[in-house]
Amino acid sequence: MYCPYFGYLEDCEFISENMYRQFSPPGGSPPPGVGTQGPGGPGGHGAPSGPPPSITPHKAGIQTKAIESGAVRPCQYRYIYIWLDNGSSFWAYLTYVGRKSISGWRWNGRRWVYFGIDTRRIESFVCY
Repeated sequence: MYCPYFGYLEDCEFISENMYRQFSPPGGSPPPGVGTQGPGGPGGHGAPSGPPPSITPHKAGIQTKAIESGAVRPCQYRYIYIWLDNGSSFWAYLTYVGRKSISGWRWNGRRWVYFGIDTRRIESFVCY
């Protein structure tokens, strides 16, 4: 079964039923109380209160076919720069790391927006 934002049912099982019900369908807005600029920041569950670091990191030289969520777990509640298999890259602030997916806040250049992605799409990353 597909789970909005998180991708796979086994990841949905780790999310409280209340939290799961609050999320809008893909392409929708975050639920009330989870604003694009909300409380939280490092150590919290809302979007960071300011922009990510102003640098754009260099991608590591060795690439893998897929990233396991265990490798990304230390980046939870920290800034992370992510390169995807389609060539796009962005700053993020992770609030959830599941077995096959991650979610949190993605910087779109002006503000934080909620996102979720399958870890198989991640080509490389670096935590800050």
